[in-house]
Amino acid sequence: MHDVLSLILGGGRGTRLYPLTKLRSKPAVPVAGKYRLIDIPISNCINSGCNRIYVLTQFLSVSLHRHIANTYKFDPFSHGFVEVLAAQQTNETADWYQGTADAVRQQVRYVREDGSREVMILSGDQLYRMDFRKLVETHRDCQADVTIAVLPVPRSQVAGFGVVQLNDAGQVVGFFEKPQTDAQLAPLATPAQWLERRGITAHGRPYLASMGIYVFNRQVLIDLLNAPPLATDFGREIFPRSIKTHHVQAHLFDGYWEDLGTVKAYHEANLALASNNPPFDFHSPDGVIYTRMRYLPASRLSGATVEQCLISDGCVINTGTRIEHCVIGVRSRIGRNAVVRDTVIIGADKFETDAERAKNHERGVPDLVLGDNCVVERAIIDKDARIGSNVRIVNRTGKNEEEGDNYVIRDGIVVIPRGSVVRDGTVI
Repeated sequence: MHDVLSLILGGGRGTRLYPLTKLRSKPAVPVAGKYRLIDIPISNCINSGCNRIYVLTQFLSVSLHRHIANTYKFDPFSHGFVEVLAAQQTNETADWYQGTADAVRQQVRYVREDGSREVMILSGDQLYRMDFRKLVETHRDCQADVTIAVLPVPRSQVAGFGVVQLNDAGQVVGFFEKPQTDAQLAPLATPAQWLERRGITAHGRPYLASMGIYVFNRQVLIDLLNAPPLATDFGREIFPRSIKTHHVQAHLFDGYWEDLGTVKAYHEANLALASNNPPFDFHSPDGVIYTRMRYLPASRLSGATVEQCLISDGCVINTGTRIEHCVIGVRSRIGRNAVVRDTVIIGADKFETDAERAKNHERGVPDLVLGDNCVVERAIIDKDARIGSNVRIVNRTGKNEEEGDNYVIRDGIVVIPRGSVVRDGTVI
């Protein structure tokens, strides 16, 4: 694994995850109370013995850079690093990244200089745990030029993925990006017997979707990126083209994997982590998920009722408050007699002193994060939001999509953007 260089793609503008991406890049979005999405692929790399990692970014990446710099530090004898490669103007190009392949091409000199045997390309906005040693083992055992990690999915999900067609040896012989019609899907279905022989029970999941996790032989990657016409995207251009000229292998994966690229997916995945039997376990000793050490105090609950929740460090939850099926992020302060259900509260960047709160009250500014006697249901409250007393955030009009001065509704979920102020008595 010391011969594998890892590239993590920071993604585009993250419009589907707006307003969580209004002031930050997708990989910097907090998840599970105390982590950020970028922690998932970096932790998987470290746990798999891959400690040379580049993160390719371009949009609103300051907080991501800060998080990586404060979290991932290797000793000088390991030769490991996690470094950010931001989009920049050069003598060769003055454009932003135009797609996944274009992003790697613009930074390809770091691939050339590294001298690695293989290059592993990952996405920065997914929640999963994978031992990349097995992926690389598949790649080497099959003497593949390219290996794509694939996941069985049902018909209802294929429209959002690239879907592969395999031969009996597991080699990719067809690749279709985001198929929509039954005619396109007909040749892509994988026989259940073939999957079962490889230890995967189909359960109505006959299609093998690309997970956005790839391994390339280093020189093959360089050649494919530079082959005319120049490709901008791996799924739409490079893979359909390369299966005709190279050995492209599939690596089967059947564990938990979730793309958190939309507000609905983000909300559902976070709340699932708070259930009694979460589909993804951050406590697993086999694959620790690392994040920044903040040295925060333990949370304090005073006469509150809590059911099926994740409560992070440094929180204060006051008397009479009821919290059901929620994720409560770091430094969250929740007032008295509040009711919070099916909600993700991302938390705050700092603690406020009593003097600061008193001064804010004189100016009519609510405390961080949630005041007294509030009702919040099916919502996401972003970092450093200030929600006053007697506020109701319940999507009272039942809108599926809407945007106001201090809220955004996506897929029926009310999102309070970062740093927003919701005054006392407001009803959303």
